[in-house]
Amino acid sequence: MTPTDQSVAAPVEPRFSAALRAATWQDHEQAESSSFMTALMSGHLPIAGYAELAAQQWFVYAALEAAADTMRAHPVAGPFVSDDLTRLPTIEADLAFLLGENWSHQITARPATEAYVDRIRAVCFDEPGAFVAHHYTRYLGDLSGGQHIGRQVRALYDLDTAGAAFFTFERIASAKDFKDRYRTRLDDAPWTPTEQQAVIAEIRHAYRLNRDLFADLDATIG
Repeated sequence: MTPTDQSVAAPVEPRFSAALRAATWQDHEQAESSSFMTALMSGHLPIAGYAELAAQQWFVYAALEAAADTMRAHPVAGPFVSDDLTRLPTIEADLAFLLGENWSHQITARPATEAYVDRIRAVCFDEPGAFVAHHYTRYLGDLSGGQHIGRQVRALYDLDTAGAAFFTFERIASAKDFKDRYRTRLDDAPWTPTEQQAVIAEIRHAYRLNRDLFADLDATIG
C-alpha cells in the first residue's frame, strides 16, 4: 500500500473536561489575580477583609447548596452532587470564630454578591448544565487553587482550623482522586456539543461574577 492509499486518521477530539478547562483557564486566572486576592495572599489585607470575604461566600454557597438539594435527584446533574463538598457549615464555623456567635446579624450581601446569587437562583435550580457549571467553578476551584489559598491564609493570619475551616474537606481523602472522578462525570454527561458550549459559557459567566465580587470587596476594603 502506498502512502497515498493509507487512510488518514481523524483528529481525536479532546475530552470535554479538558476542552472546558482550556476554554475557561484565562477567566480563572483573571479571577485569581484580582487586586483583592493579591492583597489577601500577600498578607496586606486586614483580617476583617478576610472575614468579609467569608461573609460574602456564605450567601453564594447558601444559594448553590440549596440548588444542589433540588438537583440531587436529576439524572444528569445529580451525579455531581456530593455531601462531601458541602461548605456552608464550615463557613458558618469560620464566621462564628471571626465575628462572634451573632455573626448572622452582622453580614450583608454586597451588590456584586446579590448579582451572583441572583444568577444562581435564576439558572441552577432547573437547568442541569448551568448548575454543573457553577458547581464546577466553586468546588473544583476549592479543591485546587483553593487549597493553596487556605495554606496562605492560615500562615499569614495565624489561623488553624478555627477561622479557616472552609478550606478543609475532611471527608475527601484525596483531592486529586475526587477531581479525576468529577472530570470523568463531565466527560460522560450526555450533553450535545451545543449544550457543552452552554456549560462553558456559564462557567465563564461564573468567573466574571467572581471577579465582580472581588472588585466590590476591593473597592470598599482594598
